[in-house]
Amino acid sequence: MLADLPILSLITFSPLLGILILLFLPKHRSRWLKVTAITATILPLLLSLWLYADYNGTKGGKAYEENATWLDVSLNKEAVGDVGSYQFELQYHMGIDGLSMPLLLLTAIVGVMAALASVHVKKRWKSFYIWFLLLEIGMLGVFLARDVFLFFVFFEMTLIPMFFLIGIWGYMNREKAANKFLLYNGIGSAIMLIAFVILVATAGFRAEQLPEKQQTNLSYSGSYEVITTNLTKADSYVNMPSGQAQGQENPFYLSERMRWVIFLLLLIAFGIKLPIFPFHTWMLGVHTEAPPSVVMIHSGVLLKMGAYGLLRFGVFMFPGVAEDWKVAIAILGVINILYGAILAIVQKEFKLVLAYSSISHMGIVLLGIASLNEIGLHGAIIQLISHGLISALLFLIVGSIYERTGSTELKDLGGLARSMPFISGILLTAGMASLGLPGLSGFIGEFLSLLGLFDSQRVVTGIAVLGVILTAVYVLRSILGITFGATPEKLAGVRDARLIEAVPMITLLAFIVLIGVYPAVLTEPMKHGFDTLLQQLSEKAGR
Repeated sequence: MLADLPILSLITFSPLLGILILLFLPKHRSRWLKVTAITATILPLLLSLWLYADYNGTKGGKAYEENATWLDVSLNKEAVGDVGSYQFELQYHMGIDGLSMPLLLLTAIVGVMAALASVHVKKRWKSFYIWFLLLEIGMLGVFLARDVFLFFVFFEMTLIPMFFLIGIWGYMNREKAANKFLLYNGIGSAIMLIAFVILVATAGFRAEQLPEKQQTNLSYSGSYEVITTNLTKADSYVNMPSGQAQGQENPFYLSERMRWVIFLLLLIAFGIKLPIFPFHTWMLGVHTEAPPSVVMIHSGVLLKMGAYGLLRFGVFMFPGVAEDWKVAIAILGVINILYGAILAIVQKEFKLVLAYSSISHMGIVLLGIASLNEIGLHGAIIQLISHGLISALLFLIVGSIYERTGSTELKDLGGLARSMPFISGILLTAGMASLGLPGLSGFIGEFLSLLGLFDSQRVVTGIAVLGVILTAVYVLRSILGITFGATPEKLAGVRDARLIEAVPMITLLAFIVLIGVYPAVLTEPMKHGFDTLLQQLSEKAGR
């Protein structure tokens, strides 16, 4: 029954209902605005959980695909002094598989929790929630789009809302942070667009049969050229050797050099989003200057779009090039791990500790991708989901602490376990998850990523393990310093978590524990998500 509904479109655009209601609500009615926005984020969560329960990994999500022609323009080449015909088409193509299903759930969960955390917002509630819901539409669309143009539209749709959410509702240096965010991500988007244009202009061609009466003066006998941005099946021909190109579905092929160029462009574009060192500096400003609910979205979901794009359009479409680049990707991952961990150790501000921690944990994701085997790839996805939940929880706690103390400097905090035992307990548990304690989600993702890489790159894996030790150092140093020790006099009377804060804290922690003790909740839908990629890598190794 679910497959008969446009469930993917319903999930993506359901927040629009909230936006429409918000437009008609008075701007001074803060309670109405907050209830409407929170309810609007619950809709995609409920639909996503329904989809997850109905999802059949064996089918790879084919039953839920939505495909329609968005734009269809024909051009007679005689008009430009040539023969034959061109047809340019854009497709509205949505799909779900083992790679996007877990990330879709993550987005829906973090979206609701961040909406609840937005109670800290003190001004312009109506504008805030409209931008917030537009941002959620973009994030959901990114993980469901299968047409490269549609993916690009949703990807860019996340930039403008984030720019305003940081620049208007952030802290003292919010405008500088917002401008730097837009500059870096704009450059990354431009590079991504160049790669997509090259793909569409080459691999985006296909030959199709025309009715017999139209088969005259054509470039290809009995065919005409269609330029499409729907590259779902592009992996079947972008890696096609020139000698095999003739007579296949696509008469064009990408040369080895061109494949390398496109892969490098995609690595840089999505590496800025991930972020990969040295493209990380813009992220530090976002983590320190954006409001907590926005940082929950940014750290919990937006960084994951970089890894997803690299897998979807880099590794999946160019497995041969990814095989050639796997050592370089692993080295970049180790640099991320050690650089982020070492700098996190010396930070004096808790938000910067968490920012550099995110850089370090994204290095683990790169190691899983570099493994190019099922164990490592599963580890990379679990690490993405785990870090999304943990970082969202930690920044939720940061917002609660800042609201009560007016500071996130480590020297100003201490002994909070006495005055805020509930928040301190949640903070300690989230910290244990971040450092990879078995039984919590952080362990399984790190373990599988390192295990997958160990088979082919043992030296790199050994060096990366040092990051696990350093993670324990900065997590214990910062979190134990905040929760234990002497309590400053001004913090002695601060209150513990309110219900609207406790609910998202408990919910996020519950998912962290669930994944830690029952990782099959993620690995089941991922079971067949990498079959095509692994088969292509196996064929390449067999040649």
